[in-house]
Amino acid sequence: MTDIEDHIREFARVQPTVAGPELARFITAMRRLQDIVVSTDPEASVWDDTAALLEDVCTRLENDVAPAGVSPVGRARNLPGHGHPMAPPWTVADSSPDAVTMQGHFTRYHVGGNNAVHGGVIPLFYDFHFGLVVSAAGRPDSRTAYLHVDYRRVTPIDVPLTARAWIDSVDGRKLFVRATMTDIDGNVLSEANGLMIKLLPHQP
Repeated sequence: MTDIEDHIREFARVQPTVAGPELARFITAMRRLQDIVVSTDPEASVWDDTAALLEDVCTRLENDVAPAGVSPVGRARNLPGHGHPMAPPWTVADSSPDAVTMQGHFTRYHVGGNNAVHGGVIPLFYDFHFGLVVSAAGRPDSRTAYLHVDYRRVTPIDVPLTARAWIDSVDGRKLFVRATMTDIDGNVLSEANGLMIKLLPHQP
């Protein structure tokens, strides 16, 4: 292995971690809050009082700000979405160097209209999924060069779904990935393909 390859493998590598029950409880509450915020219409005073509570939470957490790659949020492999509140609450069901299968669902927070998942959330999910394929393959950190999604059916919320992403081909630094998302009856809801490019030593 060349010195450049060694450097790439060490560069910006985010190590996964296992979250304790305290973080699991916090992220569950965060996801609940996200769903409630987009589905409630209280009096103005309730918004104001709740904002004060959230501002207090922010003040408490800001006392322990951690550098990128150190905070467990986004690295907790035992939590849905790796514990990141922006990522949909999916978990890895099966993983190999060639493919990663995930299972999960979308919630009210992800609705675009008429209880259907917002079209922009689907690419977000696939980008997260493709990143897991890169890791499972043992590839160095990569960036998304392009991501294309074909929407086949409306994606519903609050129902179990499955997504499988696999390596289509490899060309040097380029990793071509494909994926499908299906419902419990096997109907294809969407398909995706993307290109993940391995970082060079100077690239962030």
